[in-house]
Amino acid sequence: MITKERTIAGKLISLETGRIAKQADGAVLASVGDTMVLATVVSSKKPREGADFVPLSVEFREKFYSSGKIPGGFLRREARLSDREILSSRIIDRQIRPLLPKNWYFETQVIVSVLSYDGENQPDMLGTVAASAALSISDIPFEGPIASVRAARVDGEYVINPTYAQLEDTDLEIVVAGSKDSIVMVEGETKEVSENDFLGAVKVSHEAIVEFIAMQDELVAEIKPVKREKPVDEEDEDFKAKVIEMVGKKMDKILSITMKQERGDAEVALVTEIVEALEEEYPECEDDVKNIVHDIHKEEIRKKILKKKIRVDGRKTNEIRKITAEVAVLPRVHGSSLFTRGETQALVVTTLGSSRDAQLLDSINGKEDKVYMLQYNFPPFSTGEARMIRGVSRREVGHGNLAERSLKPVLPSAEDFPYTIRVVSDIMESNGSSSMASVCGGCLSLMDAGVPLKKMVSGIAMGLITDGDKFAVLSDILGEEDHYGDMDFKVTGTEDGITAIQMDLKIEGLSFDLMKTALEQAKEGRLHILNEMKKGLDTPRPELSKWAPRMSSMKIDTEKIGAVIGPGGKVIKEIIAKTGVEMDIDQDGIVKIFTMDAAAATEAENWVKALVAEPEVGKIYDAKVTRLMDFGAFVEFMPGKEGLVHISEMAWERTNAVTDIVQENQAIKVKLFEVDSQGRVNLSIKRTTAPPEGYVEPERKPRPDRRPNNHSRDRRR
Repeated sequence: MITKERTIAGKLISLETGRIAKQADGAVLASVGDTMVLATVVSSKKPREGADFVPLSVEFREKFYSSGKIPGGFLRREARLSDREILSSRIIDRQIRPLLPKNWYFETQVIVSVLSYDGENQPDMLGTVAASAALSISDIPFEGPIASVRAARVDGEYVINPTYAQLEDTDLEIVVAGSKDSIVMVEGETKEVSENDFLGAVKVSHEAIVEFIAMQDELVAEIKPVKREKPVDEEDEDFKAKVIEMVGKKMDKILSITMKQERGDAEVALVTEIVEALEEEYPECEDDVKNIVHDIHKEEIRKKILKKKIRVDGRKTNEIRKITAEVAVLPRVHGSSLFTRGETQALVVTTLGSSRDAQLLDSINGKEDKVYMLQYNFPPFSTGEARMIRGVSRREVGHGNLAERSLKPVLPSAEDFPYTIRVVSDIMESNGSSSMASVCGGCLSLMDAGVPLKKMVSGIAMGLITDGDKFAVLSDILGEEDHYGDMDFKVTGTEDGITAIQMDLKIEGLSFDLMKTALEQAKEGRLHILNEMKKGLDTPRPELSKWAPRMSSMKIDTEKIGAVIGPGGKVIKEIIAKTGVEMDIDQDGIVKIFTMDAAAATEAENWVKALVAEPEVGKIYDAKVTRLMDFGAFVEFMPGKEGLVHISEMAWERTNAVTDIVQENQAIKVKLFEVDSQGRVNLSIKRTTAPPEGYVEPERKPRPDRRPNNHSRDRRR
C-alpha cells in the first residue's frame, strides 16, 4: 500500500493505492476530511472491432450509505444515475478523453464511487483527481496527470473547493481543470461577474491544480507503471495519395456551399464517387475513404479560416448569424418562444405550477425540492437523422444544466414568485450552439409567461482555430467549426456580466491572454444577440398567461397549521376536493392557493380563515345544527368548532321542545355570548334579534349542566 498526503488550500488530501480493488488496472482511494472516493480504471486487452472513436465510459456513483442514508423509491437501492451524477461523470470524461490516444480503440471504463461523505467536503472534485491518478498509475497510455478544482468567491475572497455551506453565499462558482502548464476545461455559474473577476478565479484555481498534479506525480514516481504501447495506424500511402488526388479542388467547391445539408450531401456524393472508382483495386475501402476525406475537409476549413479569415458559411470571424426571435408561438401554453440563429432553432416552452409540482431530489445530501428546472431535448430530426430515441442522453442532461444555470441568477425569488417553473427546450434544427439557443429562447419564453425576470440573458458559443503560431477566435460557431476546431467556449450573461460559462479544449491548453481575447469577443457577440432578442420581446409581460394558474397566499399562525391540515390531511383534502384548488402550507405558516378560478380561490381562502379564526364573543355566525338534545342543540358555527344553543336561548318566548325551533342539519344564525371558564362556547338564536316590545326576562332558578363531557362518557364506559 502506498499513500501520498499533501495540504492543499488548507485541507489535507490523501491518495492511496494497493489496498482496495487490486484487480483493476488502476485504483486510487482519495480522501479529504471524512469524504472518501474510490476511482478504478479497467481497459480491455483487445480493441473493439470496427471502432472509430475512443470507447471510454465514465461512471460517477454516489453510494447512499456514504452519508448514512437509505435510498428512496420502491427498490430502496441505487438505480440509474441522477442528473448530478451524470454531470459529475461528464466533467471527468471531458477532462480525460483528450489525453487518451485518438486511436485507443480498447474498451475503457472509469468508475468513481463515493464511499464516505461528511456533508462538508464535496466528493466530485476529489473524484476527478482520483480518476486521473488511477489512469496515471495504470498501464494505459494516458497523457496525464490532470486535476480539477472548484472555485468560489466568498466575502470577496476566492476559495478553493468550498464547502456546501460556503456555496450558499457566493457570487461565483466554477470548476476548472488543467495540466501543469495550462487550462483545459472551465464550467460554472456566476451572478453577473465581470470577465476580469472570472479570469481571477481561473488563475487562483490553476495554482491549486498544479499542487494536485505534483501529488499525483509523486505517486507515479514511486509506482513506476509500465505503459502499454500506443497503437500505430498503418496507412497505405499509395491508396491515400490516390484519394487525395481524386479529391483535388473538389473540396474547395464543397466548402463554398453555405447550407449545411447541401454541403453534407455534396461530400457524401464525393465519397461515393471515389469509392466506386477504387473499389475494384481496393475492395471495402469506404471507411478509409471517408476518413481521408474527413481529414482533408478539416485541413481545408482550418486553412481557410487562418489564412483568409473566412468561414464555411462566408462570415467574418466575429460575425453572428441572422437571428429571429418570436414569442407566443403556441396558443395554449403558459409561455413560448421560437429562437432561430442561422440553421439552429429552439422551440422553448415555460410551464408554471404549484409547489406540489416541484421535483423531489434524493441524494447523499438528503431530500430537497427543486422548483426551477430547464430540460433540453435533442431529437434526431433536428440534424436530418433517423435513429432510435432511448431516453435522455448525457449530452441532453449536460446542455440542459448549462442553460438552466445561465438563467437562474435572473429569476425572481421564491418569496416574490412562489411558482414551480419548468422550461423545456426542444431543438428543431441544429448546426452549432443549440444550448445557447436554449438560453436565449428560455429567456424569451419565461418573459412571455409573465415571469418577472430581473434582466435578459443571452448566450454565445465561441470557437478557436490555431496552428501554434496563428489563431482565430470565432463567434457563434457552426457544428463543423466545433467538430474541426480546437475549442468550444460557451458564455452566457446579461448586459452587466457573466451568468454561466463552459469551455472545452482539444489542444494542450489555452493561455490566459487568449482566454481574455475570447471573453471580450464573446461579450460583443452576447450584447448583439441581446439586442436582437429585444425585437421579439424586451420586457416580461405585466400579467401571467390566462392559461397559467393564479396564486394567492396568506399567513397563518404556525400553531394553527394542524387545524388546516386536519388528522391525516382530512381537512385540507376536503378543501381541495370541494373548491378544486391546489393548496400548500409551508412550515412558516404560508398558505399558497393555486387555481384558475377566482371564486374558488376566495372560497378556499375564507375556509382557511374560518379554520384559524378565534371565536369572538358578541359576533353573529352562520351555523349548522349537528345534534339535537333534550336540553338544546349543538351547532357548528365555525369549521371544526361546535357550541351549544341551550333550549332557553332558542326563542324569546318559552320553548317546550328543541324540535319546535330547529331540526338537524338546519342552517341558522347564532350569536356567541359566552365562553365559560372551561372553554365551552355558549350560543344563542334568540339574541340574533331584538327582544319583543315589552319583553321581561323571567326569573330562572340555576340548574345543573346536563351537557355530556369526557368524564361522564368515561364513567359510562
